[in-house]
Amino acid sequence: MQTDTKSRIDQTTAASGQSVTVLRFEGDISSASREAVIGTYQTLNKVVVKTILLDFTKVEYINSSGIALVIQLLMEAANGGQKVLAFGLSPHFNKVFTMVGITKYAGLYPDQAAALAAV
Repeated sequence: MQTDTKSRIDQTTAASGQSVTVLRFEGDISSASREAVIGTYQTLNKVVVKTILLDFTKVEYINSSGIALVIQLLMEAANGGQKVLAFGLSPHFNKVFTMVGITKYAGLYPDQAAALAAV
């Protein structure tokens, strides 16, 4: 059974002192997750927010429609000049994201500390 997607926005700071926005997802990501993924991203001020971390640590499952939503978010971010890094993917979804080419638009990291170190 699919669980609803929840998302929230956090702020953190990289070692460089740069402000970083973190989109934290929870639950399953599918076509029903459009508001949680794209809607949450679109609330960000693209003039102020230049670096975004996508936190997948509490995501159990992502289907092909969910991957399409993530790709849409990444394309919008790239068009807006934003840098995106993702962390917390299971080994399976890390492999899937690499296979579908997401690594062209976002670096993949094991945890938040590693992602922040790459900012």
